[in-house]
Amino acid sequence: MSNRIERNEVFGFLRPAIDAHTLGISYVESLLAEQGCQTVIADASICDAANNLSRLDYADRLVKWLKTQRITRLGFSYRLDPKDGVGIFARLMYQLESRRLLSDGGPIRAVYFAGLPSACEEVRSRYKGRVVVFFGDETPRETLEKLGIRQADVQGSFSEESEYDAFRMSFARELIIKERYLAVKAPDRSGYPTFGTRQDHVVSRIVHARKYHQHPLMRAHVGPFSSDRQAAVALFGSWVKQLASAGFLDVLSIGTSQLSQSHFDEMWDGLPNGGGVPIQNRTELAEVWALSRPMLVRTYAGTRDVPQLAQIYEDTINNAWTAMSFWWFCRTDGRGPNDVRTNLKEHFETLKLLAKWKKPFEPNIPHHFSFRGGDDLTYVVAAVLAAKAAAMHGVPYLILQLMLNTPRFTWGVQDLAKARATIQLIREFAGPNFPIFLQPRAGLDYFSHDMEKAKIQLAAVAAMMDDIQPDNRDSPSIVHVVSYSEGSHLATPDIVDESVRITVAGIEEYRRLKKRTEAPDMQNSQDVERRMQSLVEEGRQLIMEMQRLIGNLYSPEGFYRAFADGYLIAPFLWEGREEFRRAVEWKTKIRDGGVCVTDDAGVPLSVRSRIDRVLQRQSRSM
Repeated sequence: MSNRIERNEVFGFLRPAIDAHTLGISYVESLLAEQGCQTVIADASICDAANNLSRLDYADRLVKWLKTQRITRLGFSYRLDPKDGVGIFARLMYQLESRRLLSDGGPIRAVYFAGLPSACEEVRSRYKGRVVVFFGDETPRETLEKLGIRQADVQGSFSEESEYDAFRMSFARELIIKERYLAVKAPDRSGYPTFGTRQDHVVSRIVHARKYHQHPLMRAHVGPFSSDRQAAVALFGSWVKQLASAGFLDVLSIGTSQLSQSHFDEMWDGLPNGGGVPIQNRTELAEVWALSRPMLVRTYAGTRDVPQLAQIYEDTINNAWTAMSFWWFCRTDGRGPNDVRTNLKEHFETLKLLAKWKKPFEPNIPHHFSFRGGDDLTYVVAAVLAAKAAAMHGVPYLILQLMLNTPRFTWGVQDLAKARATIQLIREFAGPNFPIFLQPRAGLDYFSHDMEKAKIQLAAVAAMMDDIQPDNRDSPSIVHVVSYSEGSHLATPDIVDESVRITVAGIEEYRRLKKRTEAPDMQNSQDVERRMQSLVEEGRQLIMEMQRLIGNLYSPEGFYRAFADGYLIAPFLWEGREEFRRAVEWKTKIRDGGVCVTDDAGVPLSVRSRIDRVLQRQSRSM
């Protein structure tokens, strides 16, 4: 097979339906689009077929798609269990080879595989150069070169690191090499009456940490997966006990499986289950809470009957807070059975429950637009809309999760500008007295599969977290710790605890550096200030226009229209592309380390031009 691209080639991208991870494929598609290449992403029926290629009818469906779309270069992605990924890919290769789609003049000229490192190594060994593998930490130039685009033919420029980012990486490298993070000890959070009890509250723990000048609360997802459900739940129980005993983790986020989220308290016989711990019922949740003392506990909101699940979580684990995604974790991303309207209705109903229980809300939202090609303005505005909706429904606290490094080559100055603009606009639109607890995190696909490099990346992003509000000693309030093994394998309790220690050391050591004026002064950075002010002004204008043009904006139907009308954009949406075609019909590109909307010629659009386009498209359809 040839890796040199010829004219009129078509890249096709495919993932099995059981794997809901789409970020890597969307990112590669955006790079290829900027090079003028034609791309096709498999829809739900084709992804479903990829799960079951041993069935002749499913294999026929896939082959028909390949031929109909005239695909000449096929990319396959699987980020769950490496053994399963290699097995599914082997069945795909068998179908391609047995039907002579690869050799002897077949239409497929190149095949690509993206997965966890051990899966990549196995595929590379098994197919001896016939398949190009992607580990996930390739630079844009390396990615394009692997796809067959010569460096001399690359269009545009890729500035892959800013001076600020280079400084943080240098700082982090020294911290890791000298193992300074090993000096971090578990904090004593026990100095308030409800600590570890059924009445414990995340705000009480934050207040205590601030009172005693302790480091931010540490939260992490934990959830081993196994095809043996009982074994996975038992292993998770032992992990929870170990984490509770070590004391580094404040908030245990139960990383439940897809069936836990969509079919809780039901029989799962014959249903496919994605990664995560397969907790099935109230009894198992209650056992997790008992084993986790004195940690706070929370879990995914679920993808069906969300208000009912919220009540179950409140009763069994005293859910520390609820994260909801409004437009996501439903049919639009293949993560759940709800359509978008139903999802929005259930999430708005759940906001009322949070107000009743006096519990915080976390918008698990802005980065999901970024995953699908959304620009920086959509990132900011989506978070602000969610925050105002929560405030209007009486939710007493906002936990503002901000995913950094998304896309993974975003410059730090852009991340700081987005974060500061989001906070300023939330205070403006949701009210100055709406408490905001900042919770930054690293990007989902940020980490290298090389463990030492990943540790350095974790320390570097921790340093940036302290530059979001550098004049506020109490910020961030919480850190969502993404374990450094994210790019390679599931994090065990030891890796989670080590990741927490690296994060704490990254923040505290960087603060010491800044006190000695030996770090960049990002509080007064003109680059950050200019970009932040631009996002604030454009975000304010876009939100005010939406409030004027969409009746009852802060409602399920209003939020549906915000997406369907194209105010919030997602060019690389996988499902629902026809329903949300106005959100899809945009072009975005990486520019100066950020993501902007452009016209067909690649020139950035002003927010006024953007609004005019939305209105023109509406008028044409009337």
